[in-house]
Amino acid sequence: MLSAHRAARPLYRLRIGNREVVGPSVTGMDDYFDRVDQPCPPIRFKEPSDEINALREKEKGSWKNLSIDEKKKLYRYSFCQTFSEMEAPTCEGRRLVGSVLMLLSVPLVLYSIAKNTIFGPLPDSLSDEGKKRLVRWYIESRTDPMEGGISSKWDYEKNQWKEKPYLLMKSK
Repeated sequence: MLSAHRAARPLYRLRIGNREVVGPSVTGMDDYFDRVDQPCPPIRFKEPSDEINALREKEKGSWKNLSIDEKKKLYRYSFCQTFSEMEAPTCEGRRLVGSVLMLLSVPLVLYSIAKNTIFGPLPDSLSDEGKKRLVRWYIESRTDPMEGGISSKWDYEKNQWKEKPYLLMKSK
């Protein structure tokens, strides 16, 4: 028997077809769903056929008279999945990891393209030779001789370092 809210909706039967309504729905809509937390959906999974109607009549008697295959057909008439099928692992975790890795690879590819095409080679002043030339220029121009600069660590009379500056120390 249909409740008042179901009978009032003209599209109700068009949406679910001839499937039997077997219980109330949590959402108020008569849609089929497989959920572990609500194991009994409001409508049956399949529409009845002649074979299913015959099995439904047979199930009203003793279930010992039903074969395993018939019991499975009756189950699949009402439900799409078993609990073990619902709880079986899906590939969502792998799909998520793959999506994250693909998204992370996009900026790396863009960086590589930008580094190789847009930006030129590094300036010569960043090489060891360039740093030595820069320090030599600082010494020759006597840059900051009183305030602890590089020129203050150079002995101009002996033409050697008083103490080796941090800039020239090799870090390994």
